[in-house]
Amino acid sequence: MNAGKEEESLEVEGLRLVRAFLSLPPEKRAEVIAFVEELARVHALAEEAEGTPAR
Repeated sequence: MNAGKEEESLEVEGLRLVRAFLSLPPEKRAEVIAFVEELARVHALAEEAEGTPAR
């Protein structure tokens, strides 16, 4: 029962993040997208260096 509540909480938090993102002006959205893309790139490089296959 706790897992269902935790999953719901994560879903609510995700929706809040989407709403906050959509409320940003276009130039700020572009900055967020660039930041997330850079994080993903760095994460993939780190996994590659460790020998862990990228997801």
